[in-house]
Amino acid sequence: MAQLDTLDMIVLAAILVGTLAYFTKGTYWGVTKDPYASSYAAANGSKAGKTRNIVEKMEESNKNCVVFYGSQTGTAEDYASRLAKEGKSRFGLETMVADLEDYDYENLDTFPEGHVAMFVLATYGEGEPTDNAVDFNEFITGEGPSFTNDADPPLGNLKFVAFGLGNNTYEHYNSMVRNVTAALEKLGAQRIGAAGEGDDGAGTMEEDFLAWKDPMWTELQEKMGLEEREAVYEPVFAITERENLTKDSPEVYLGEPNKMHLEGTARGPFNAHNPYIAPIAESRELFTDKARNCLHMEIDISGSNLSYQTGDHIAIWPTNSGKETDRFLNVTGLLSKRDEVISVKALDATAKVPFPTPTTYDAVVRYHMEICAPVSRQFIATLAPFAPTEAAKAEMAKLGSDKDYFHEKISNNYLNIAQALQEVGGDEKWTAIPFSAFIEGVNKVQPRYYSISSSSLVQKDKISVTAIVESIDLKDRESLKGVTTNYLLALKQCQHGDSSPDPHGLTYNITGPRNKYDGVHVPVHVRHSNFKLPSDPSKPVIMVGPGTGVAPFRAFVQERAQQMKSGQPVGRTLLFFGCRKQTEDFLYSNEWKGYKEILGDKFDLITAFSREGETKVYVQHRLQERAKEVNQLLEQKAYFYVCGDAANMAREVNTILGKIISEQRSIPEAKAEEIVKGMRSANQYQEDVWS
Repeated sequence: MAQLDTLDMIVLAAILVGTLAYFTKGTYWGVTKDPYASSYAAANGSKAGKTRNIVEKMEESNKNCVVFYGSQTGTAEDYASRLAKEGKSRFGLETMVADLEDYDYENLDTFPEGHVAMFVLATYGEGEPTDNAVDFNEFITGEGPSFTNDADPPLGNLKFVAFGLGNNTYEHYNSMVRNVTAALEKLGAQRIGAAGEGDDGAGTMEEDFLAWKDPMWTELQEKMGLEEREAVYEPVFAITERENLTKDSPEVYLGEPNKMHLEGTARGPFNAHNPYIAPIAESRELFTDKARNCLHMEIDISGSNLSYQTGDHIAIWPTNSGKETDRFLNVTGLLSKRDEVISVKALDATAKVPFPTPTTYDAVVRYHMEICAPVSRQFIATLAPFAPTEAAKAEMAKLGSDKDYFHEKISNNYLNIAQALQEVGGDEKWTAIPFSAFIEGVNKVQPRYYSISSSSLVQKDKISVTAIVESIDLKDRESLKGVTTNYLLALKQCQHGDSSPDPHGLTYNITGPRNKYDGVHVPVHVRHSNFKLPSDPSKPVIMVGPGTGVAPFRAFVQERAQQMKSGQPVGRTLLFFGCRKQTEDFLYSNEWKGYKEILGDKFDLITAFSREGETKVYVQHRLQERAKEVNQLLEQKAYFYVCGDAANMAREVNTILGKIISEQRSIPEAKAEEIVKGMRSANQYQEDVWS
């Protein structure tokens, strides 16, 4: 046999290293799928390894009810947790909450009799599963999923209930819960009760959930022989105050998302569990209207290994304002203890602490709790027994049980949890509420997603963001402030020389935990989107984007101008943009002129200024005015894009497009509507919309 030379040895060593890395999934290099994993394991006193067999997991933890969730923004996860708690407290079910991506599903056919599975499934975008439900959806709705046994039907033992979270402004409303329910029943599973459907588009999600779950519990109680008992609060987490530690102790988390950030060794991959602390290279105001703010920011991702494609989203990780953090700590009687160190431990082996620990009260409230979100009626009812006075207890009970009264007092005034407690209790402090109840009942802070307003072809190392700063005046009350956009405004103010930024009366910890964000940084990650230009740049495109809905279209036009400069054939490019007045909020008004010079007659910007004439003119009116050209471009297989408000603008644009096709082609409206649906199915009609 020939002698191995040095190069051979190097090659063999490389192959060995690569093989080891593949089969260990990177564990030997200290890389885990979830950077929180080590802190969860430490908090729960469990080992890092865990089974992906849900039946085995339920057996070893003595559970008879599992609540699966498919969640994109945290709402479905919250509903799953609430169902699990209610099932245990009211009916004595041994419940667990399960992330769909944490388990395999070939063994669902071995699901024991007398057990029940619950599915809480959000529909994302155009009928798509949430990121954590993709594999489950492909498996359960696929052709002939393969199970461990040969039973017929394969899921005859599985009893389940289902609730979906959707938005009626999308064509594929609640398609996830509908498709999964149909697939499970086709496989022989027995559905208990109606599959519930919540509608975010109508703003009724919370009440839809509450209206669904009560009759569901009644049917489940009958089918499974459950006995209802008086619901008593049972904590999921134990809170221990650590007198041996201070907030300056190196092992104490002060808002860092994981151990790498705590130790200053943060590295990629940067994702929804592990943000990149990105420098803001540039920030400026886009409005000339002094009463409103609209920000343009350039976020530097060079050196992060993050990448994006034109049309993707950037996720901004917000922090709560100092004002709202103080309000929460004050009303709960924790203000004087804000810097005390606590350890949080799960009392159930299947639960996980939603943030790293040990930490402080302040860090949990400021960085990890969605304290500014609307408060739920169910959570108000949960807190009633801990009220500081009998009068407050009675009021909380009424709010929790009377839907109309709750809407009048809480929902219609947009009160968050601390404001609601202030409203009910006056100057009284709510010191009897266990902190664990807040960890369980207040959602985890979620990143906010913004359409990227730059082209990756033009600036691959910088991501542009275009965001209106939310501040809504309310009659006789504090104005409603957007959490993330006001945080971004504070960062912009800091970058422009304000040492103590205080946008709209709010304060922010600009420099982040342990001052690690010094120099104007923001935590981010990138989420890839299907909202994309056609791969062939010669294809015509029609874009409709009023207000900040123009953000991805700035990126699209920027990209097409670059393609034209590089000699590629570029198709007709129409952009319908609307705002109030061209002198106040005409976004990127000067840039469009530059793109027009490059693209020439390939590009037209059609504007609608709603407050400049006697009658209001919107983008949908301008679209109708250009009906002939719009139809001609569609007949040339133009791609049609809409970005912005889903409930009004996007729906009207969809309707008008159908009318244009009907009138221009002299066909019935019903047939034109089918053509529009066909465009959607073929990805020729794309939306990036929000409620």
